[in-house]
Amino acid sequence: MENEFDFAIIDEILSKHEPTAIIAILQDVQEHYRYLPKEVFPYMAKKLNTSEAKIYSVATFYENFSLEPKGKYVIKCCDGTACHVRKSIPILEYLRKELSLSDTKTTSDDLMFTVETVSCLGACGLAPVLTVNDVVHPSMTPEKAEALLKELREAN
Repeated sequence: MENEFDFAIIDEILSKHEPTAIIAILQDVQEHYRYLPKEVFPYMAKKLNTSEAKIYSVATFYENFSLEPKGKYVIKCCDGTACHVRKSIPILEYLRKELSLSDTKTTSDDLMFTVETVSCLGACGLAPVLTVNDVVHPSMTPEKAEALLKELREAN
């Protein structure tokens, strides 16, 4: 429903960019909403004088964009070789169990947490690694993950 969204926010984002800067516009929209709400596509298409299909094709081409709501805390669990060998899977399993998530359900019902796996975070020497909203948490264990979740919950 369009009336759920404050289109003044979209207008503000659009005013900061050239109409051809669709990627940058989508990045700003996602930064605000934590995902790309489908309700804003028709509005942006009209304002940018382009098709919804063009905007949608950009949004679906790049893996960084999400059409599904994400949690306030996006936890990325590395499963690259170094992390995998140093036992990243028990950490992932703990997070999914604790947050009632799975490989298909990645965001908690309260929209507090999203847990994703990534192939490599580029911090192999610190393996196993998690990031929370792009902040690196090195030498992770299921016990450290439990303490981290507790800390994040208490911050709210």
